[in-house]
Amino acid sequence: MPSNDARILLQAAVPTAVAGAIAAAVSAVLAGGKGALGAVVGTALAIAFMGLGLYVLQRTAKSLPQLFQAMGLMLYVAQLLLLLIFVGVFKDTTAFHPKAFAASLVVATVVWMAAQARAHMKAKILYVEPDTEKRDQSEKSGLPS
Repeated sequence: MPSNDARILLQAAVPTAVAGAIAAAVSAVLAGGKGALGAVVGTALAIAFMGLGLYVLQRTAKSLPQLFQAMGLMLYVAQLLLLLIFVGVFKDTTAFHPKAFAASLVVATVVWMAAQARAHMKAKILYVEPDTEKRDQSEKSGLPS
């Protein structure tokens, strides 16, 4: 993974993990141990889905740059639908507190998306690859002085 991609992943994952820890602490106070477990599971699921999505998106950008924007839109819709399915599947679970799970999943997803957007805006990524070979030739082909 190139350094820009790793930096963006790190700048999105760390705030999400911090938000998840806060959600786990709040859930532990409000719903006990099962609430904390639900918040941890929800945060881990959001980080896993969003991290995998970022990886797939970066691979698509390198191999098929013409599909990048469409792939990004499709990927985010698919991620949100899958997370909604997870909320529906675990709504009646007794392993952890389902409301804490759902709330932390939503909070972690929103924090990830905001942090990823901020990381992309702050990244200094060239959108045009400078071609040093052509620049050197154009300097040599100028009119003699």
